[in-house]
Amino acid sequence: MSPHLAGSLLALLGVACFSVRPVLVKLAYAHGVDPTTLLALRLGFAFPFFAAVAAWHAFARGGGRVSRRDWAWIVALGFVGHYAASWLDMAGLQHVGAGLGRLILFLYPTIVVLLSASFLGKRAGWREGVALASSYAGLVLVLLPGGQAGGEDVLRGAALIFGGAVLYAVYLVAGSQVIGRVGAMRFSANANIVSFLAIALHLPLENGMSTLVQPIPVYGLALAIAIASTVLPVFVVAEALRRVGANQVALIGAAGPVVALALGHAGLDEAMSATELSGAALILGGVVFVTMKPEAPATRRGA
Repeated sequence: MSPHLAGSLLALLGVACFSVRPVLVKLAYAHGVDPTTLLALRLGFAFPFFAAVAAWHAFARGGGRVSRRDWAWIVALGFVGHYAASWLDMAGLQHVGAGLGRLILFLYPTIVVLLSASFLGKRAGWREGVALASSYAGLVLVLLPGGQAGGEDVLRGAALIFGGAVLYAVYLVAGSQVIGRVGAMRFSANANIVSFLAIALHLPLENGMSTLVQPIPVYGLALAIAIASTVLPVFVVAEALRRVGANQVALIGAAGPVVALALGHAGLDEAMSATELSGAALILGGVVFVTMKPEAPATRRGA
């Protein structure tokens, strides 16, 4: 198997892992668990894996020293991108379907474009303009009154998930600078440890520790979310990035909402109207368009 094919398959596996998460979350909600408790269980089950990776990078690999400034960034971005963004996403899924939730979260590449133009001086061209117009026109369509993708409070759920998408985009834009200095796996492992510490403080303040007592199916679903949709995708996508690059991984990532829509229909009996499906197509098309990079002109030999 060629490295490119292997990398593409790994990226597709990562997409599938991320896409099944909202379906598992919705199944857990059917047992009465709240978002904060479910997030605490998810991050608690994932914590040993990320702690082991962080320790391996710090000691076994003889990792270089991380500056105080980079540690501060890791703490801040772990809180924003892994804890706060995840909580908003899971809270929003109480009110919208799994497929719609992934579509809204999938808007984060367009937010990255806006943040990069605002704070990093990267000008947005016509491609970005077309992609933004398409994506947000699609969002309007899927949120039109009378749709079947969400519950009565669909706008509230959409707003929560969109807030999570904004925070995740902030995490990506700011984190890209830190990753270059400390490494992707080391950064991700420590950022996830920060998110666990954050929810460990949040849970007692909001619910108390007694809410950790849940029906057995909730523990099973939380463990599945932790392993299949948190730990595994981090490592799989990191390896895919190494093999095929960020652009190819981003394009394959466009399959994520499609997979979530299919899983939501099959596992949760979620349905979308023709208008909502049209909006979904506009969102997917816009995001794919903004992530596609035109090939650089080939350099002539001997030039």
